[in-house]
Amino acid sequence: MPLKSLKILDFSTLLPGPYATMMLADMGADVLRVESPVRFDLTRNLAPLDKQGTSYVHRTLNRSKQSLALDLKNKEAIELIKKLVCSYDILIEQFRPGVMKRLGLDYNTLKEINPKLIYCSITGFGQTGPYKDRAGHDINYLAIAGTTSYTGTKESGPLPIGFQIADIAGGSLHCVTGILAAVVDRQQSDKGEYIDISMTDAAFALNAMAGAQALGSNQSYGQEESVLNGGSFYNHYETKDGRYFSVGSIEPQFMQQLCEAIGKPELAKNGIDYSKQSQAPLISALTEEFKKHNFSYWQEVFIKLDACVEPTLDIIEASEHPQMKARGMVVSVPSLEGDNVKQIANPIKFSNHQAKYKFSGCNVGQHNNEVLRGLGFNIEEIKALKERKVFG
Repeated sequence: MPLKSLKILDFSTLLPGPYATMMLADMGADVLRVESPVRFDLTRNLAPLDKQGTSYVHRTLNRSKQSLALDLKNKEAIELIKKLVCSYDILIEQFRPGVMKRLGLDYNTLKEINPKLIYCSITGFGQTGPYKDRAGHDINYLAIAGTTSYTGTKESGPLPIGFQIADIAGGSLHCVTGILAAVVDRQQSDKGEYIDISMTDAAFALNAMAGAQALGSNQSYGQEESVLNGGSFYNHYETKDGRYFSVGSIEPQFMQQLCEAIGKPELAKNGIDYSKQSQAPLISALTEEFKKHNFSYWQEVFIKLDACVEPTLDIIEASEHPQMKARGMVVSVPSLEGDNVKQIANPIKFSNHQAKYKFSGCNVGQHNNEVLRGLGFNIEEIKALKERKVFG
């Protein structure tokens, strides 16, 4: 596997860090989660639960990762982490700024043990700035970053987005990018790196098109004021039976097919003129025509065309779509209890490698003995650590 040489200590919980380390584990990295034995990751209890009483979200986010339960308030637990840092040369944490320093596990301390250590901190607002200690969630980071100011409609205002853009596109993916960049640099410099990931910074950077326009012209736009945010025909249209189709026929050749399909070929010229006066008849026609027929009717129409018009599917429907099946985007992952669970696959395709899924997310501390034996502890020493409540 491409990342088989990487060994990662993962102190993160919830979504951003675990999603990042899931991707790295899928590509071969050896990931060891360091978890609290008393303060469980909330995703473990997020319904629905499987037969073992564990959340499907946890099973997916923490697949292929070992679990070591340690009470980080115990000094012996901190010493164990320092031993692990000698061989685990990447660390990811998601505490508020200052927490790892109070524990004696900050970058400056650990790099003295392992100068090649790559250490990544994921937080809402970063390690600096007036908001660095402030609480927040995905919706807050997107709001401050300006991304939700131009989503939704003028009537509704900003809408809550169904998946976590700041957490995943902001925190997880930028974490993976930063770590892999640091790994490449370490191969040349033989030195480690500290990486500060702010989900708000990253969400702000995701304003790729709108941000370029706003900063260049010194003028922001709001809902339904651009081609891609509801200010044109580019939208979802309701069918007779209450389902939806996505219409993105921006280019002339696609617009021509769209207009012919709805029986209004004369409106094709309106699709490439983005003035409100020109767009209004096209939007009206699309709204009216899509409502004349059921979802299945339009499926039959547009499956035959290459018009950038596709059905709006729910996740189960998406998982059964022939394109998803052809790409192997659903996999069956075994658990350490012996059952199997369907999960979303890693989307990165290599020519010489294939993602591997060892097992779904495991119980807290399931690999305590295995990890400690790897550090040279014998059974009696491990038993003594348990008695001294190093594992909680």
